[in-house]
Amino acid sequence: MNILVIGAGAWGTALAMSAAAHPAGHAVQLWARDAQQAQALRTARENTRYLAGISFPPRLAVIDGDLTCHTAAADLIIIATPMAALREWLQRLADCPVPVAWLSKGFEAASAQSEGGLMAHEICAAVAPRLRAGVFSGPSFALEVARQQPTALVAASTHPQVCEALVAAFHSGHVRVYASTDIVGVEVGGAVKNVLAIATGLCDGLQLGLNARAALITRGLAEMTRLGLALGATEKTFMGLSGLGDLVLTATGDLSRNRKVGLLLAEGKTLDQAVQSLGHVAEGVYSARTVRQRAQQLGVEMPITETVLALLDGRLHAGEAVRSLMERGPREE
Repeated sequence: MNILVIGAGAWGTALAMSAAAHPAGHAVQLWARDAQQAQALRTARENTRYLAGISFPPRLAVIDGDLTCHTAAADLIIIATPMAALREWLQRLADCPVPVAWLSKGFEAASAQSEGGLMAHEICAAVAPRLRAGVFSGPSFALEVARQQPTALVAASTHPQVCEALVAAFHSGHVRVYASTDIVGVEVGGAVKNVLAIATGLCDGLQLGLNARAALITRGLAEMTRLGLALGATEKTFMGLSGLGDLVLTATGDLSRNRKVGLLLAEGKTLDQAVQSLGHVAEGVYSARTVRQRAQQLGVEMPITETVLALLDGRLHAGEAVRSLMERGPREE
């Protein structure tokens, strides 16, 4: 296969490396937005900013500039950009005849083009309705994928060709790819887990104990599921890789940027200080507001998300955030 990955951040680079190391012999092109960055990647044959010390496979080529000829030659296109750039790329690829998958997680923020609150597949339906597209998600740290450590991912689409292409591109001895038609559930899981990971990092940073962590993750899963069901997802999706699996990884793993934000806020750092210290994007910081927006539109109660947003906005301090959750009235599970 000829595979084009758009976006040379940590996750885009890791997946490009995984595909290029596939025993089927895929030819992979990794597109970098900045020409200087692209040249640095070509020279070093590694992504020194995000995945230092891990060499690119020989079949991985780094490109930049105009993508017209590259999209025309591709058998599969992966959009590995933040959610904020997804609409633009889907518009540019609207007439593309080959399967397209995005890695973007979250709900779209309000802009001149949108009132915000849309999931990725809803953006696609609005701007590229003929595109055969889907989402590629699941519990995965980019560093471990780049190191070829065992990982399981979910390819979700209503178009069978998209899932088939993702399986052919990535399923290997170190990556298992499971197909799903529940694109709503997979996208909700990918968005909400980042917000919940901030809450769990806060919990651990305040040394509230393992009981508290377990309660927070479990009630967070219930919160995620409520929103997903209101949006039309299938309940069993949240018991799978893109629900419980991704939540547990992001909430407890030491490589989680969103968890790290919570830990730093517990130390008394400001949000700006926490984000600047990461060097990477922490999606939950941006997702909290858009997740809450969509939940409010649907009348779905999401107290953990509400509390995280209040903490990020500076309306609550770390200790107050915990009290606001624990002092809620009793209810049935």
